[in-house]
Amino acid sequence: MAERVALITGGAKGIGRGIALDLAAQQWSVAICYRTSEAAAKATVAEITSRGGRALSIRCDVSDPQAAKDLVTQVEQQWGRIDALINGAGPYHRVSLFEETVEGWNEMFDGNLHPIFYLAKAVATGMKARKSGRIISFSMANADQMVSQPDITAHYIAKAGVLILTRTLAKLLAPHGITVNAISPGFIDSGSAPPEELAGMTKRIPAGYIGTVDDTVAAVRYLLSDDARYVNGANIQVSGGWGI
Repeated sequence: MAERVALITGGAKGIGRGIALDLAAQQWSVAICYRTSEAAAKATVAEITSRGGRALSIRCDVSDPQAAKDLVTQVEQQWGRIDALINGAGPYHRVSLFEETVEGWNEMFDGNLHPIFYLAKAVATGMKARKSGRIISFSMANADQMVSQPDITAHYIAKAGVLILTRTLAKLLAPHGITVNAISPGFIDSGSAPPEELAGMTKRIPAGYIGTVDDTVAAVRYLLSDDARYVNGANIQVSGGWGI
């Protein structure tokens, strides 16, 4: 069996880093795409290679369609294929809708939604030729509820769009042996939120506790496994019951 190759956007830190380390431990070759987190990306690659794995980091602004296409080409030239595309990158900001700027509004779509289209289109050619491939994108736990979100409107609409795009890609690519699914995390302790903020979040979660990076990694591991070969167009909630 040929060594499997994964391209992970946002793979330098947090959930993306957890996914990268987990896949490398399963003998995947891992390409980590980052935009600004160069030191973190290099540290993740160094950790993987120190354990005998194969990894590389590539700086790329995937909101640029040509740059996204070139990223896929670079990985395919390096390792000959991409078996899994994991769309983990996505900016976030909180601002009241009528205080939102045009630049901030566009940033949410350019960072969270558009790159999935650019990258999926780029990896589809090789995946179709091999009649095999997995694409996983990240939404958010309550994006399918279509509720008002006055303080994160653009981000929320973009994440809802991720679910629609996921289902559309799944239908189009299923005949070619490719699965396309989404993961929607709730409150996950990825190391960025202060403890007091996490404590406040806990009260809102039916399960009564904050999720871990490993909880999300487990969902990715499942969707990449043979057990999920018939799972296509799904949205897996990793939220402890919040947002459903």
